[in-house]
Amino acid sequence: MKKLYPDGSIYTGECKWSGLRRIPYGQGVMLFPNGDKYRGEWKDGKLHGQGTYSWCYGDKYQGEWEDGKLNGQGIYFCYDAYKYEGEWRDNNKHGQGTLVSFDGEKYEGEWKNDKRHGRGILLKPNRDRYEGEYKNGRRHGQGSYVSPDGYKYEGEYKDGRRHGQGTAIFSDNSIYSGEWKDGTQHGQGTYVSSDGEKYEGEWKYGRKHGRGIMLFADGEKYEGEYKEGKRHGQGSYDYSDGERYEGEWKDDKRGA
Repeated sequence: MKKLYPDGSIYTGECKWSGLRRIPYGQGVMLFPNGDKYRGEWKDGKLHGQGTYSWCYGDKYQGEWEDGKLNGQGIYFCYDAYKYEGEWRDNNKHGQGTLVSFDGEKYEGEWKNDKRHGRGILLKPNRDRYEGEYKNGRRHGQGSYVSPDGYKYEGEYKDGRRHGQGTAIFSDNSIYSGEWKDGTQHGQGTYVSSDGEKYEGEWKYGRKHGRGIMLFADGEKYEGEYKEGKRHGQGSYDYSDGERYEGEWKDDKRGA
């Protein structure tokens, strides 16, 4: 059967009677006045079952439909942007799915309401790799990140940033293990440099700040207060020759 609608849409395919009119039911093709096209299954006048929808601007969906919406398994080709293959619910990516961007980025994992949500793996074109938890499209929870320059992080994330407990290995093989806030070292943490120096103590936004102990590679030791990365306040310093200083520090220097 062929049917012309008042808006200019043309339907060709199977129908059934619903009251005094015929509605698409079964296999059929609908051509819309704006150039969109659907070919596939229908139920009670709605896209339902397996079908392919092609938009006039180049996007295309192949897969399952329910009550006129993308529901179930399907593949979506977004013109000049990405390809998504996986589960859908009410026109949103929802469940397990893989999205590959045309710039080479690939995400494989869980989705909720069209956003990365749950566990997933993200591979960047520059070979950065993240594996872990997401919430509302952002890294959130436990995760591990590796970059090609040798940087590694394993620990907690919040709203896309390192936040909570975590360990980072930097490209020069220095290591920080401890607390993070908004992407930087913050709270209690231990840093070991590539040349063997070790700091254990408090941090504030990426700098030593508060009380801490610094062990130098030559055996010397500082224990005391820091401010914005410098020894500042009360502290003691043990030198390798046996000398010991205990007292005030300011801007990384001993008091007079």
